[in-house]
Amino acid sequence: MQILLIGGSPADRSRTQILLEHSADWLSHRGAKTLTWRATDIPAEVLLHAQFSHPTIAQFREDVAQADGIIIATPVYKAAYTGILKALIDLLPERAFAHKVVLPLMTAGSSNHLLALDFTLKPLVAALKAEEIISGVYTCDQQIHYGDATHPAQIDEDVKTRLHDNLEAFHQALKRRPLQQQAVA
Repeated sequence: MQILLIGGSPADRSRTQILLEHSADWLSHRGAKTLTWRATDIPAEVLLHAQFSHPTIAQFREDVAQADGIIIATPVYKAAYTGILKALIDLLPERAFAHKVVLPLMTAGSSNHLLALDFTLKPLVAALKAEEIISGVYTCDQQIHYGDATHPAQIDEDVKTRLHDNLEAFHQALKRRPLQQQAVA
């Protein structure tokens, strides 16, 4: 089982990245192989000039194609996902998430944009033709705490519970996929 985690934060250090790292660890402990791409892994000029043929974009597209499941995470900017994530997603083929299970995650400064998960990120994932979209997790910044040299990052128990429930649903959906594909064949 190959899982691709896509981070849409423009910051090197972000609460979104903490959620992705926790998710990757949870999945790794269940035997999944994980690979993380952050939007900042791609040179800005490649994104801004939509250089479809750039080797970094070719590798990203290949990793998306090879993934069984995708976790896509972004902070909320202007009541939606980040522009850098949109620039990255725009470089994918129209049906890039076809035959994939996708788990969307969002972090935000407050609960004011709670519907951004359902009205911005999920439609983006659906436009890429995801086979199954897990309900997703929206969290507020004060629920995720940066770590330091002596303490790891911390996620509040409520968020951790919701995240683990979604990860379990994601994992179970991925385990069903081979059976569903065989039934269709």
